[in-house]
Amino acid sequence: MGRGKFRIYLGSAPGVGKTYAMLSEGHRRVERGTDAVVAFVEHHHRPRTEVMLHGLEQIPRRELEYRDSTFTEMDVDAILARRPAVALVDELAHTNIPGSRNTKRWQDVEELLQAGIDVVSTVNIQHLESLGDVVETITGVRQRETVPDEVVRRADQIELVDMSPQALRRRMAHGNIYTSDKVDAALSNYFRPGNLTALRELALLWVADRVDEYLREYRGEHNIRTTWQARERIVVGLTGGPEGRTLIRRAARLAEKGSGGEVLGVYIARSDGLTAASPKELAVQRTLVEDLGSTFHHVIGDNVPDALLEFARGCNATQIVLGVSRRRSWQSVFSPGVSATVARESGPDLDVHIVTHDEAAKGRGLPVTSGARLGRSRLIWGWLTGITGPTLLTVLLSQVVPDLGLANDMLLFLTFTVAAALLGGLLPALASAAFGSLLLNYYFTPPVHTLTIADPKNIVAIAIFVGVAVSVASVVDLAARRTHQAARLRAESEILSFLAGSILRGETALSALLERVRETFAMESVALLERGTDVEPWTCAGSTGRNPVARPEDADVDMPIGENMSLALAGRALPAEDRRVLGAFAAQAAVVLDRQRLVDEAAEARRLIEGNQIRTALLAAVSHDLRTPLAGIKVAVTSLRSTDVEWSEEDRGDLLEGIEDGADRLDHLIGNLLDMSRLQTGTVVPIIRETDLDEVVPMALAGVPDDSVDLDIPETLPMVAVDRGLLERAVANIVENAVKYSPTGETVLVSASSLADRLELRVADRGPGVPDEAKDRIFEPFQRYGDAPAGTGVGLGLAVARGFLEAMDGTLTAEDTPGGGLTMVLTLPLAGGVRPVAAELPADATT
Repeated sequence: MGRGKFRIYLGSAPGVGKTYAMLSEGHRRVERGTDAVVAFVEHHHRPRTEVMLHGLEQIPRRELEYRDSTFTEMDVDAILARRPAVALVDELAHTNIPGSRNTKRWQDVEELLQAGIDVVSTVNIQHLESLGDVVETITGVRQRETVPDEVVRRADQIELVDMSPQALRRRMAHGNIYTSDKVDAALSNYFRPGNLTALRELALLWVADRVDEYLREYRGEHNIRTTWQARERIVVGLTGGPEGRTLIRRAARLAEKGSGGEVLGVYIARSDGLTAASPKELAVQRTLVEDLGSTFHHVIGDNVPDALLEFARGCNATQIVLGVSRRRSWQSVFSPGVSATVARESGPDLDVHIVTHDEAAKGRGLPVTSGARLGRSRLIWGWLTGITGPTLLTVLLSQVVPDLGLANDMLLFLTFTVAAALLGGLLPALASAAFGSLLLNYYFTPPVHTLTIADPKNIVAIAIFVGVAVSVASVVDLAARRTHQAARLRAESEILSFLAGSILRGETALSALLERVRETFAMESVALLERGTDVEPWTCAGSTGRNPVARPEDADVDMPIGENMSLALAGRALPAEDRRVLGAFAAQAAVVLDRQRLVDEAAEARRLIEGNQIRTALLAAVSHDLRTPLAGIKVAVTSLRSTDVEWSEEDRGDLLEGIEDGADRLDHLIGNLLDMSRLQTGTVVPIIRETDLDEVVPMALAGVPDDSVDLDIPETLPMVAVDRGLLERAVANIVENAVKYSPTGETVLVSASSLADRLELRVADRGPGVPDEAKDRIFEPFQRYGDAPAGTGVGLGLAVARGFLEAMDGTLTAEDTPGGGLTMVLTLPLAGGVRPVAAELPADATT
């Protein structure tokens, strides 16, 4: 009996349609004759999901008693006894009630798979164990129910159920996910547009990584080394030089020519101390790569062409973009350069683009190496030149030109000694001088083929040769070392200058700074660790790279910052001269961390202040405006309940009318409060339809006396594209406000006219008006202008009206009425070319 097949529907958030898709799959399999059952599905009282259960066999659940309550869980024993071909199991990350067969539902699923039963299940991206911290950072909610990533990765099929944040919020607002009493809280917290967008991106990236992982596994199992051009992946080789920006833009243009092209910028750093790239230029290029929607990679490798080709083949790249070498023409004699080597060894599956630029053949300038230490390759070349050169020169002078003269022979030997000093430093030059003097003595100083010197003048000549050779080698070596030291100091000063500038500008984020440390010193990972006291464990305040260390003692390099903070680097040990620059980075990291925390505290303080202001205004509104109608209602009810007074039918009618008026006022006030709450949380989703203005405006006048408004709405006006309900509420608030401030006997004029692609509705009153400096302030929440009496409103009517109109792509402004008063001007978009939007959602969008 083999293991069952496992299929998972993965979603970015609750409500995207995972359960609906799973049940649809169940129906499809039943229609094909497959024995499929519902092992466990939680429909959460969602009508469309509940309907999908019809026609599918459901395994009865197991009841469990826990803390004097009864719960139901999936009955694994019943399913194993039933032995269906396919079991539908919802909510893979669910934690079972204590007393269940297994602690987690994914463990139940594992038993079914081991029994040979195929399982179709669902899970949200936020329930993956590895993404718990990321999701908590985004949403502020820590997921308690998680499933190990490996369980999901082992699935035979993973299908993404995708939905845009806007569509999901519309479904939420229409009550298709949660009940109406939970909608506002959900939309203003977990289901904010930013949260949903970030979760959606996580889901898309996770699935994309899973596809790439499967492709890599397949290529590895079948030993496929050639590039499969499933999609264009373009690798840009960067050196940190000024030509990098040209290469990045060129690669982006190449990617745009194909569908789904991807650009990967890669910088290859040598593992011999401070990197040769300008940190400022490298940071600019990283920003440019990310701004173009691409990714930046930092790779360590001493052989740049091999490392670049290995990276390109590892990511299944199809093209490599490199720049024309900045080296001088004569330098190509010693080495063909990175571009030529990569082009030669790329093979037929990788296209290499060599791009010209303004820096071509201008030279690289002074090398930035690690202090006075020379690289291994230079030492090897120095020794080869110092030993092999004199040997070959001896053969040449003995066999080809034997009579050149001792003085000329010495000058030629001296040339190799100087070359050895230039390449390998002092020791190869000294060895070359000693070896060359022996060869001169044995082969060219009479008597030849012996170490004896007959002529004292030749002894002086040999001694002068050795002295000159040693002196020249010392001077050349000292000059080379001073040149490298100057180049290193220049690199250090550039780094420190860049750090100082970033401190003054306040630009550097902690993650970017740590990444710059990793790039500068060619490390595998960098972590900023801190703790409260000496006895508390270390915590990570920020990190970058693979597998950052958790304690300073585990790091290859530990740079303390004060008593309870440390910058820990993993990868290799640093020489002492590098720690000076590292100390500057560490101090900057501490400053950036403190700045980030101060900014977060300031933002939280601002949020609390704004919340306190709203609460204060709301309490004032409740204490004054809501208590007035409540007091009237209470007095009227108390009077009606009184047995001491015999009320006439007329008096009883007046009291009931007073109760009704008070209730209407309360309903209006509370409605405005709820509307403002929805506007502030961004949950107002208008349903735009073609509408005649004369069908909406009369309905909005129901709350004012019949003789208080003059209506002038021509029947020939074009239709507008609005949400009828929102427009009616907005017009009602504006008209009621105008009537409230109009003098007794004066009517409010409501007129409309069309202007170009807009329609203008004007509500003019003859009240006291509003000064110009206060015209914008009257649209703010909880604002009442002038001497409006208490109990006439909480100051939300105009704020709600403007919010509704802006949600429909309209505007609301205030103007002076000619002759005195205030005119509210509403502009609405015409319906030309606007198609009605159905309120119903597609059936496949419901879970």
